[in-house]
Amino acid sequence: MPLATSLAIFQSCNITGVPKSTRCAILRDMAKVRKAERRPPLNKTHKLKRHDWAKKYLKTDFSKVLWTDEMRVSLDGPDGWARGWIGKGQRAPVRLRRQQGGGGVLVWAGIIKDELVGPFRVEDGLKLNSQSYCQFLEDTFFKQWYRKKSASFKKNMIFMQDNAPSHASKYSTAWLARKGIKEEKLMTWPPCSPDLNPIENLWSIIKCEIYKEGKQYTSLNSVWEAVVAAARNVDGEQIKTLTESMDGRLLSVLAKKGGYIGR
Repeated sequence: MPLATSLAIFQSCNITGVPKSTRCAILRDMAKVRKAERRPPLNKTHKLKRHDWAKKYLKTDFSKVLWTDEMRVSLDGPDGWARGWIGKGQRAPVRLRRQQGGGGVLVWAGIIKDELVGPFRVEDGLKLNSQSYCQFLEDTFFKQWYRKKSASFKKNMIFMQDNAPSHASKYSTAWLARKGIKEEKLMTWPPCSPDLNPIENLWSIIKCEIYKEGKQYTSLNSVWEAVVAAARNVDGEQIKTLTESMDGRLLSVLAKKGGYIGR
């Protein structure tokens, strides 16, 4: 009975009259309280495209792939809620309660082999449509990182982005092509597939660090500074572990016939 309450579990065993504290104490020895994983639905077409994608890239040298994505960070954490153990006799810490929420910062980054590209902050309030997305890449990724790379590196690099409208539009695709990122240098991406992008694991590492112990922030600049500090603490071996996980991810997709593999 995944995600059932302690009461429902005991009732299913025809056990009644047990206090909640006792039920929870018993269940702690054999189970954990977990939240349901949130995933977009996969239909038959999605699974087929994921399966075909895995077959297409199975023999790819993933050390040449730049995995990119955006992440939004808020002042209060992913869902504005925090819980954890405290000692007996201690009071739970007070959390700020905001009437209108505190907003957030949109962050873009990439990882390739053992290197972190960025993170770069998207201008507050900027809506990323095709034009603003391309201009953002020009001002950050291309001018601050890509232009410093050798011709041989640029020749072999494969650029990965997901299918967000600003990424996959005809405008963005044509703009990237003029930058030399086209055809086999621009990775096709299957729908509904965050589990296949290793940078999602990087976001998890960063969020765990910046929101540890239920930490909150009082300004957008302070949460951005925390992201930068957390990113600096991610070493090359951690990134390499993520990028080298791709062979296993593709094999898992094939084994599950396009189904989710987990992250």
